[in-house]
Amino acid sequence: MAPDWRSISLWTTQIDDTFAPRPSLESEIDVDVAIIGAGYTGLWTAYYLKTRAPQLRIAVLEAETAGFGASSRNGGWVIGGLLGEDRLVGHLAEPRRRESWALLHGIPDEVARVTSAEGIDCDFRKGGMVYCAARYPEQEVRLRAYMASLYQEGLSEDDFRWLSPAELNQEVRVSGALGGLYSPHCATIQPAKLARGLARLVEGLGVMIYEKSPVTHWHSGKIRTASGQVKADWVVPAVESFAGSLPPSGGTSLGRYQLPVHSLIVATEPLPEDVWAGIGLTRGQGFGEFSRQVTYGQRSCDNRLVFGARGGYRFGGRIRQDFTLTGDEIALRRRLFTDLFPQLKDVRITHSWGGNLGMGRRFRTHMLIDRRQRLALAGGYGGEGVGATNLAGRTLADLILGRDTLETRQPWVIQDRPVSEALRPWEPEPFRWLGYNAIMRSFTNEDSVLADPRTPPWRRRMAQSLSERMEALMTWKIG
Repeated sequence: MAPDWRSISLWTTQIDDTFAPRPSLESEIDVDVAIIGAGYTGLWTAYYLKTRAPQLRIAVLEAETAGFGASSRNGGWVIGGLLGEDRLVGHLAEPRRRESWALLHGIPDEVARVTSAEGIDCDFRKGGMVYCAARYPEQEVRLRAYMASLYQEGLSEDDFRWLSPAELNQEVRVSGALGGLYSPHCATIQPAKLARGLARLVEGLGVMIYEKSPVTHWHSGKIRTASGQVKADWVVPAVESFAGSLPPSGGTSLGRYQLPVHSLIVATEPLPEDVWAGIGLTRGQGFGEFSRQVTYGQRSCDNRLVFGARGGYRFGGRIRQDFTLTGDEIALRRRLFTDLFPQLKDVRITHSWGGNLGMGRRFRTHMLIDRRQRLALAGGYGGEGVGATNLAGRTLADLILGRDTLETRQPWVIQDRPVSEALRPWEPEPFRWLGYNAIMRSFTNEDSVLADPRTPPWRRRMAQSLSERMEALMTWKIG
């Protein structure tokens, strides 16, 4: 049964698009670059390749329809950063460190430049992001420690600034606020508008997009689908969390290096202006409360509260196909946002959805080129892919074109090493499933224990200690 686009997320219900699939690949074609996957990574890569080398013949093969995956399901934060950036940039000497931070922080502005110049209306608003310490005092301690670590990496108040409760209220008014951390390096968007707009844009530039064309076989220089074949000088598997769904190539399965985990989101009915007057978020800020539940939210352009939190993992790295959220999944997100905004306890939740995201074993983003195999890929965004994919697209384009640029000289770029040597594989099952669930249960326990003011100090310390130990286990030998 064909997926119903209108049930994918709030975002897809808001756009005027039939979502009719483009034609499938039904023949043999010969191109310079074949991209597998029409999500943000694939579409940004196609865009920068085509604008920098218009003569290139580029084809994109998509198993479903452009933007069907995480690109139309995410929370809409365009973050000027990457997962694991501190470990990657922190060891660099000046001025390289400053150059790297400037490159990362410039991601939202580059997205704004392209979408403005190319006429993609995706509700872009650069309002920054706010992390709140509100639900328990330990959040303030952890958030201040996080800020201190950023300053040690060479960042300043221009990048991350502590907010007193009164200052936090100028951004977002949360119940029981102890303070917060603000960064200007973030924008919010309407994700489906960006995904569908990018697809139309690259198609207009001459990129061929074939939909309903899942790849059945691929290796260096050749891709097969059920009814077609592509010969290509370069292959770009832009599949991120769907890496496990791609057949192995040359004995290597990309699914060993990209673990699919879920994030789940709810959206309220449109809220009246008097309610928003008591909440804030007037400039399109992204916000979250600083706990290991990894919460995030924004005020949509039609005045809904969009709010998400960490989801789960399925045994064997199986992709979750059905994102009809359970009552418990919705209830958790309602509890988390009503802890912050008690005035919303009775609002109606009109939409709930989720998506798969890719997590690398080293818990950091990678961009890789293997010139011997004529292969280029990026991933490991860990839920921060809306902005990271733009940088990945620029970087992969420059690597394929053989350009020596600031983008290609970054520590997250791996050149001329095969995937099997460049990336660390995840442990086999059942260790992944057991480990992930044990860690997530410790995080959930910590959150519930610390959020209860009646919890005695000894139990609070015990819950924190367990989570810290489990977090250390999760990142074991990440080097």
